[in-house]
Amino acid sequence: MKSFYLAALIIFSNTFFLHAQNDPAAKKIIETFGNKVKNAKGITASFILNSVTSKGRSAGSKSLTLSMHGEKYILKQGKTEIICDGKNVYNFDGNKTITKSSVEENNQSLSPQKLLAGSYEKDFSYKLISSKGAYNEIEMKPLDKRKNFVQVNIFFDKTSGNLTKASILDKSNNITELKINNISFTAPLLDNLFFFNKSKYPKDVELLD
Repeated sequence: MKSFYLAALIIFSNTFFLHAQNDPAAKKIIETFGNKVKNAKGITASFILNSVTSKGRSAGSKSLTLSMHGEKYILKQGKTEIICDGKNVYNFDGNKTITKSSVEENNQSLSPQKLLAGSYEKDFSYKLISSKGAYNEIEMKPLDKRKNFVQVNIFFDKTSGNLTKASILDKSNNITELKINNISFTAPLLDNLFFFNKSKYPKDVELLD
């Protein structure tokens, strides 16, 4: 789940980083999708997360779901889940521990907002590297070298304009690939869905700040 969180944090702000020399063609593709996200009533999506080691060996595959509205989201994989209420992030390990941290504390990773919002100029330099076949592929590199990843390649469907896949390379040369199976921009999600409620977890669960 941690690897998914790191991956998802790359895929989903609107502030421009004026010193980054970014590709206008890539920017147009990104903004088209970003406008869908910004205007969405609510977003739901399902993913497949594949991890590959630096030696090219599979490190497993997981199925996940996302519910997102603005800066709030819930990521689920089996019994584990991550809830962000816009200010804090709660990470339940599926057993007896919930770890709480601020959104700011998680800024070295890639959040759903950063990956889906469609404007990367504050955090990345980017360029369109391929338009072969049915997809546009954009390469992004973080401007802050303290990030725990070094490169992200994102793929957009030429017909729908939707983000379909992201491939994240970390500093140890491991690759995490996030494939979006389906995504909806019209989900009727209520704000209380994203409120953290400790009572819904096992009674002996420990909350760590």
